[in-house]
Amino acid sequence: MSQHDRPGAGHLPPATGPTTRSRTAIRGFRTGDGPRLVEAWRRSAPADPLSSGRFRTLVLLDPNFDPDGLRVAVAGDRVLGAAYAVRRLVPLAGTDLEPDQGWIPFFFVDPAARGHGLGRRLLTEALDWLHGHGRTRVDFSSYTPHYVLPGLDAETYPHAARLLEALGFRTRYEAAAMDRGLVGYRLPDEVAHRHAELTARGYRFTTPADDELAELAAFAGRHFDPDWARALRACPAAGTPLDRIVLARHPSGRLAGWAMHGAYEAVDERFGPFGVLEEMRGTGLGTVLLHLTLERMRAHGAHCAWFLWTGERSPAGRLYRAAGFRTTRVFRILRRETAP
Repeated sequence: MSQHDRPGAGHLPPATGPTTRSRTAIRGFRTGDGPRLVEAWRRSAPADPLSSGRFRTLVLLDPNFDPDGLRVAVAGDRVLGAAYAVRRLVPLAGTDLEPDQGWIPFFFVDPAARGHGLGRRLLTEALDWLHGHGRTRVDFSSYTPHYVLPGLDAETYPHAARLLEALGFRTRYEAAAMDRGLVGYRLPDEVAHRHAELTARGYRFTTPADDELAELAAFAGRHFDPDWARALRACPAAGTPLDRIVLARHPSGRLAGWAMHGAYEAVDERFGPFGVLEEMRGTGLGTVLLHLTLERMRAHGAHCAWFLWTGERSPAGRLYRAAGFRTTRVFRILRRETAP
C-alpha cells in the first residue's frame, strides 16, 4: 500500500499549508491511532481499502508487531500517513529469525498532505528503524505471514514506484494476481477423464482426515513454503472446514500434492495454497487437483476464484491460464540492500 496519485482521491479539504506542515510529527503507533489510521488509509488508497478488522489481524495481532516500527504522521489529532516496518521476533519456521531481513509491508500519505516530502520522511524513518535493529536487507510488501499485497502495483501507484526507486529499492521479480469466474463452471470432460485414469492407476483424491493434517503441513513446509505449512495448521484451528482441501496420494500411499481454498482470512473465494511434488508434475495431477478444488468452490456457492501471487510465465502461471484464469494485477517484488 502506498501513495495514490489519482486526482480527487481524497475527500478532505486541503489542510497542508506551511503552518500545518510544520506541525506534522512522525512517531510510533499509539493506542487510539487505529481508527484514524484506517480512515486515512482508505482516503489514501481507495483502490485497496482496509477494514479495521483486517488491520487488527494483519498488523496489531501479528506476533512480530512492534509499535515503534509503525511510523505514524500526525498533525494535531489527525493521521496524515504511515509507514510500517517489521522484523521477525518470532520465526516463521524453525529457529531462524532472519536477523538481516526486514520488511515494509505498506506506506501511504493522505491525499491532502502530498507533495511536501512526507512519504519520503515516513519511509526514511521506517528504514532507519530497521537499520537500527541490524537489518541490512529490506523487502517492500512481500512479508509473510501477513502481507497486505504481494508487492507494489506500479500501474496503480506510480508515485510510490518512483519514490521507492529513489530510496534504493530495486525489482527482484514480478508476481501476478489472477481471477477466474465460476458462474456456470463445470468440470471439463478432459479433466474428468484424467481424474478417472489416475484413480484407476491407484492415485487417491480425498478430503484429509484430522489425522492427516500434521503430515500435510510438514509436507508443505518441507517441499514448498513455511508459510503454506503455517496456513495449513492455522485455518483448520480457526474452524475452516476440511472439505476446503483436496489431498492427492500416490499409489504407494505417500503424499503427492494438495489444493485448497479458504486458507487465508477465511475467504472462501481465495484459491490456494496449491502444490504438487516436482517429480510428479507433468502427469496431469496438478490440473486435476486445481479443477477438483474449483468444482468444490462452485458447490459452496463461490462466484469466482482468485489469488494474489504466481509467476505469470512460470509453469504454474501457464497451468492457471489453461484453466481459465486471467491476470488482473501485476506486483513488483522490491528489495533494498545496504552495508552492515
